[in-house]
Amino acid sequence: MRLVLQRITSAQVTVDGQVVGRAGPGLCVFLAVGKDDGERQADDLAEKVLHLRVFEDSEGKMNRSVSDAKGDLLIVSEFTLYGDCTKGRRPSFTQAAAPAEAKRLCDYFIGRLKGSGLKVATGRFQAKMDVALTNDGPVTFILEG
Repeated sequence: MRLVLQRITSAQVTVDGQVVGRAGPGLCVFLAVGKDDGERQADDLAEKVLHLRVFEDSEGKMNRSVSDAKGDLLIVSEFTLYGDCTKGRRPSFTQAAAPAEAKRLCDYFIGRLKGSGLKVATGRFQAKMDVALTNDGPVTFILEG
C-alpha cells in the first residue's frame, strides 16, 4: 500500500457536484493498494497514520499524532499512486491491485481507522472526485507498507 498523508486545516471531496466527504483539521490520506498488498499492510499503515507525530506541541515541535490532536481523517482512494512513469509517456498501472481487491482493502483500512473513534470521512471509490484541501504547514509525507 502507498499513501500520501497531508496535514490539513480543512478538506472536502465532491462527486457530481455533491460533497461526499469533509474533514479538518486533521489529515487527508490519499491511498493506493498494490497488487501484492493484504490486511497486514493495511493494519500497519492504519497504525502509522493514527500515531505518526506530525502535529505540533506547545513548543512548536512535531510531537503529537492525529489521535493525540483528536483530528479528523479524510481518506481518498487514488490508484494513480501506483503509476509507473519510468518508460514512455503514459503511466503504467500494472502494480496496482485489481479494483475489487483494492476496494476491499480500502474499506478494511477505513474500518481500522474508524475503530479509533476519530471522525473518518471518505471519497467515493472509483468515482471522478474533486478534492479540495488546505495543507497545513505544508506538511506532506509518503508512506509505504
